[in-house]
Amino acid sequence: MVKIWTEPPAKTDVEGVVRRYFGLLRDGETTEAEQLVDHTSVKHVLKSLWSGAVGASLDTEPAADEWERDLSWLAELALGNFAWNDSRSNLYIEITFREQTIEVALGFWVKPVEGGWVVAGPSTLW
Repeated sequence: MVKIWTEPPAKTDVEGVVRRYFGLLRDGETTEAEQLVDHTSVKHVLKSLWSGAVGASLDTEPAADEWERDLSWLAELALGNFAWNDSRSNLYIEITFREQTIEVALGFWVKPVEGGWVVAGPSTLW
C-alpha cells in the first residue's frame, strides 16, 4: 500500500521505498510493486527496462511480447547509482544489467497528495 507521510519523507525513506519496489519488480511481484508507489504502469516500466537491457544486447529483432513471456531476465538487473536533484524531490536511479549500466534510468519523485506526501513513479528516462 502506498505510504502517506504527514511531512515530506526523508531521503532514506524514499530510497527504502525505491529499493523495495525494485526488489519486488525483480522478483516478478508486479502487483505488490505497484502498491508501493503512486505508480506508472508496471508494464511500461518492464518493457522499457527490457528494451534497455536485453533488447539492446540482441543481434536480431525480438518478438514483440518476448519481455512478457519470460521474466527471468529481471533477476539480472540491479540498482546502480542514486542521484537526487537539488530540492531533494526527484530521485534518478541508474539500472545495471549483467553489471553494465543500461541506457534506461528510473525516476521517482515526492508528490504532495491530500493528507501528506507519497513516493510516485517511476518514470523511465533514456
